[in-house]
Amino acid sequence: MEIKFREKVLKLLTNNKQISVIGAVAAGLHPLLFYYNSNFTLVNSWIQLLFFVISFLLIPIVLFFSSNYIFKKINSLNRFRKFLIPILNLICFSVLLVLSTYGFMKSILIIAIGISVILGILLHKHFTKVIVFQFLLAAIAFVMLIPDFYKHLTYSNQWMEQPDDIENVVFNKRPNIYMIQPDGYANFSELSKGHYNFDNSQFEQFLKDNDFKLYDGFRSNYVSTLSSNSSLFAMKHHYYNNTRVKAKELYNARQIIAGDNPTISILKRNNYKTFLLLERSYVLVNRPTMYFDYCNINSKEISFLARGFELHKNVKNDLIQAIDNNNSSNNFYFIGKMDPSHIAIRKNESAGIDGERKIYLEALKKANKWLKEIITLIQEKDKNSLIIIAADHGGYVGLNYSLESKIKQTDRDLIYSIFTSSLAIRW
Repeated sequence: MEIKFREKVLKLLTNNKQISVIGAVAAGLHPLLFYYNSNFTLVNSWIQLLFFVISFLLIPIVLFFSSNYIFKKINSLNRFRKFLIPILNLICFSVLLVLSTYGFMKSILIIAIGISVILGILLHKHFTKVIVFQFLLAAIAFVMLIPDFYKHLTYSNQWMEQPDDIENVVFNKRPNIYMIQPDGYANFSELSKGHYNFDNSQFEQFLKDNDFKLYDGFRSNYVSTLSSNSSLFAMKHHYYNNTRVKAKELYNARQIIAGDNPTISILKRNNYKTFLLLERSYVLVNRPTMYFDYCNINSKEISFLARGFELHKNVKNDLIQAIDNNNSSNNFYFIGKMDPSHIAIRKNESAGIDGERKIYLEALKKANKWLKEIITLIQEKDKNSLIIIAADHGGYVGLNYSLESKIKQTDRDLIYSIFTSSLAIRW
């Protein structure tokens, strides 16, 4: 029986009528599944699945089939036809893997194409083995994806249900609300000590002069933007309760933040217009269903291969336009700024403890300047507004790179450096 099955497989793989389709599918299937396995929470929408199926499978099938047909019909090319599908297969396979791993890097793509052409010529007699190997890689990637598929299909928003009737609360006052989130901005009480050891008094005095109350010792319960903000907008803790041990982020976090969450639901019930103003598209890369009334980034601007840092929006200009166009309604603005962010993510990107601290503090000064401009702008245009400055996590200063936070820390200053978050409110 094994011999018959092997013969059928070999017959299928050597059939000239079907080899174009099989070679194309083999070339694109593993890169597609590999990309999903590595970036599932970035691409878990139906529109993205359609894009990847078309780009990684259907387009290669059309390319392989049409090229094979042309080589067959033109006599001068027919003698090279035995190399065509193997070369196209390896080119597509390597190019799609490079795009899935590194993005569009011209130098790496050129090298990958050159090697693929050479291997396609050398291995054309062993092409059936190449295809079998590619399908085996795809099978392994698919098995690794099963937990993600299961979590996606069985995901429940039940954890977001509130323990009381808070979602039906009626506001007695309805000031315009500006929530400004400078990414990774450490709490003021922590900046002056520990690994930060930075004099931030000038900016803190600016806040006090503008009637802000500073909340020392405030911290986040989570280490990342998505995990922190999904808890914030859900008004409950998720405790990473639906996340695989090795997963990079919470499932469905982007949909929670941009979608129908308790915070936005409460604001809408109290006749607020809601605005999501972001400097980067990080929260939007998997194209969540937007529940905010307005967002300054359109999904059409976001590449299907985006990681969330390709776009750079001027949120100050977007805020000015939003305020000017909506001065007769009650408005909630969530304003995301990527500065000061945090230290390098990976070891090979790190400038070392001292170098990363210097880079972070320079970004902090930049954030302070921007915050002064935004606060002054809001004060001029909307004097009676409620302004909240709340960071999502700390800057990780004191570590060599941020992924070191996954190693259990016992040093008080390192723990606080990870979780410390600024909070200041102008009531």
